[in-house]
Amino acid sequence: MVKCHFLLTATLVSLVLSSVIAHGDKKEGVTYDGRSLIINGKRELLFSGSIHYPRSTPEMWPELIQKAKRGGLNVIQTYVFWNIHEPEQGKFNFEGSYDLVKFIKTIGENGMFATIRLGPFIQAEWNHGGLPYWLREIPDIIFRSDNAPFKIQMEKFVTLIINKMKEEKLFASQGGPIVLAQIENEYNTVQLAYRNLGVSYVQWAGNMALGLKTGVPWVMCKQKDAPGPVINTCNGRHCGDTFTGPNSHDKPHLWTENWTAQFRVFGDPPSQRSVEDTAFSVARWFSKNGSLVNYYMYHGGTNFGRTAASFVTTRYYDEAPLDEYGLQREPKWSHLKDLHRALNLCKKALLWGTPNVQRLSADVEARFYEQPGTNDCAAFLANNNTKEPETVTFRGEKYYLPAKSISILPDCKTVVYNTMTVVSQHNSRNFVKSRKTDGKLQWEMFSETIPSNFPVDSRIPRELYNLTKDKTDYAWFTTTINVDRNDLSARKDINPVLRVASLGHAMVAFVNGEFIGSAHGSQIEKSFVLQRSVKLKPGINFVTLLGSLVGLPDSGAYMEHRYAGPRGVSILGLNTGTLDLSSNGWGHQVALSGETAKVFTKEGGAKVTWSKVNKDGPPVTWYKTLFDAPEGKSPVSVRMTGMKKGMVWINGRSIGRYWMTFISPLGEPTQSEYHIPRSYLKPTDNLMVILEEEEASPEKIEILTVNRDTICSYVNEYDHPPNVRSWERKNNKFTPVADDEKPAARLKCPNQKKIVAVQFASFGDPSGTCGNFAVGTCDSPMSKKVAEQHCLGKNSCVIPMDKGLFTGNKDNCPNLSKNLAVQVKCSDKNPKRSANHA
Repeated sequence: MVKCHFLLTATLVSLVLSSVIAHGDKKEGVTYDGRSLIINGKRELLFSGSIHYPRSTPEMWPELIQKAKRGGLNVIQTYVFWNIHEPEQGKFNFEGSYDLVKFIKTIGENGMFATIRLGPFIQAEWNHGGLPYWLREIPDIIFRSDNAPFKIQMEKFVTLIINKMKEEKLFASQGGPIVLAQIENEYNTVQLAYRNLGVSYVQWAGNMALGLKTGVPWVMCKQKDAPGPVINTCNGRHCGDTFTGPNSHDKPHLWTENWTAQFRVFGDPPSQRSVEDTAFSVARWFSKNGSLVNYYMYHGGTNFGRTAASFVTTRYYDEAPLDEYGLQREPKWSHLKDLHRALNLCKKALLWGTPNVQRLSADVEARFYEQPGTNDCAAFLANNNTKEPETVTFRGEKYYLPAKSISILPDCKTVVYNTMTVVSQHNSRNFVKSRKTDGKLQWEMFSETIPSNFPVDSRIPRELYNLTKDKTDYAWFTTTINVDRNDLSARKDINPVLRVASLGHAMVAFVNGEFIGSAHGSQIEKSFVLQRSVKLKPGINFVTLLGSLVGLPDSGAYMEHRYAGPRGVSILGLNTGTLDLSSNGWGHQVALSGETAKVFTKEGGAKVTWSKVNKDGPPVTWYKTLFDAPEGKSPVSVRMTGMKKGMVWINGRSIGRYWMTFISPLGEPTQSEYHIPRSYLKPTDNLMVILEEEEASPEKIEILTVNRDTICSYVNEYDHPPNVRSWERKNNKFTPVADDEKPAARLKCPNQKKIVAVQFASFGDPSGTCGNFAVGTCDSPMSKKVAEQHCLGKNSCVIPMDKGLFTGNKDNCPNLSKNLAVQVKCSDKNPKRSANHA
């Protein structure tokens, strides 16, 4: 159980980090104590969401931040990505999607706070954990250890970023939005590997950060021995139950990562985390002295280019409240918004009240906060039984609690929110073929020449990370063998076998210029063995391997000592036995010729000869086409049907790696659609270039628009409580702002669209989810008509959960508790009525 600590005065303020915030002519400290952060003289409940600036575009930032604010957040958290800002030592990039200053300013312009997590190791499923590759080549360096070469570079970069923030007056102490900063990242998970050098490194990192005098508190996540005033914080799914608390009684309880789902790697099935579970964890946290929660991620976005870590998909945390395209995922977005409103109704009691705990039954407890001498009181009734609901009595009133749920009572009397009872609408995502490109893409191709014999520059195959230096995913390996006729079997049905043992990540193999096969590892087991039958000829034979990476590692100790690429190469089945080619002498070439020529640009593409596509292209082939920007303003994606593995560029900008042949256990590609930001597009003649590693055809590729115009509601006639927006605090009083509301289906179209069709409606016992509803054994034939009468042609509608509307005087299943499921379509077009039941 998390221990609760309260301070009645701010006597320890001088012991903790403080700053001065410009607030008109008034300047007040930014401090903290054991209860909360105190920003500009005010205690705050902080609801934060992670949005990473390089995983979207500057054009998307304002809308993403505004949607986060409308979702009840008041803080945006981001990592700072060293390897995009300093890709080469001493050469910096803060332009475009890497404009950190602009991103932080956009947060402030929208009236929100910001948290920056400098790391500079960040993990984040980001290439090399954010560390630039060139660090590996510094003599005697050991990452994230009490190692002078590493500490020198780390301090240089952290100081650079801090000074940049100070120059723009972005810290709260200067009137800016940044209220917290983080140094290092989850170091406890690797600290033991470094022994005493790990202990001293933590102390050095924390004290180095404090010495930069940002004027805002510093945090270390999952770091129990965070030094001095640095606040140790929690990461995980259920920090209300797992966090042992800050390492000092004068530090607040901060939750820096509440995972809204799970990142995915190629080969994974979909990742899910219900909003009910997320809401339960957040309510639990705030009931146990929590004062800040951060959703990781609130918007995951896209790993453009080569920015994803080993085997991580291009789509990142798509199951977050804002999906990859920035569209609101419902009910996750709205149910959390309602939670934030409910918690804000409890704000005064939570921040100033005295905590108490009362056991109401074996599985139910009440946690409540009261401020002596006032009417301020807030309670959390928690049913910890994961299977059975329970009715309990609290302060003379009875309360029904669904299994594994928490009800929030901002006045210790009235339930305004239950974590398991979702009254928000649902939605379903649709991918729609663009009318401008459907069947109109004309493809051309250019195939790489398969090299046969580069000059030998190494006795053994060179290590792939060191060879490519994070400039490309690809490198060629070549060697030759002289085969005597007597080495080959006289039987035509027996061929030698090429065996290549590789440390990762993937490979395409050729013998004498002929494709013989491909193989790859996985995120769990990056090593693999390629074994294929080959046809050798008497005399000189050429073995060519195209080794490829799928991102650099992003976690673990001693990352500077990770390796990839072919390690053992042999020919089996010769009459003279197995021939080991591992030390045969190898030649190498870094990058493909098309990469060097930049054929993914208009200018580079003019340097090579393209031909029309009329069948599957050979391995290692470039494809290109022109297309017009899809109609409307909806987000855009490309579905890579027919392709296997490679990368896509739009007008010279990479939108990331694709991998259609890495099938999940569900029998589908882990990711089929890939985000094309609207800002990458021109009205017409957009150049799409694809690098495909294997035999494939682009003929089935589709350009799509993306929407969440299928919206749904699912409610029960006994659903309680009604929407939390039915109450407010006014003049320190908790009051209703609407009449006693009955359960109802509430629907609202996005972007001012209107409801044009009722696709499903059933009052009875329907089943399924939004986009997949089905009629049960009990159903009112009036359901669809009622829904159409209330909703067609409107931007939003409310359908009362009224038996009389649906059954009249005849209820065919009177003993059944009724549910109402409604699914509608939103559009700019005119509505359609239908007499048919869908």
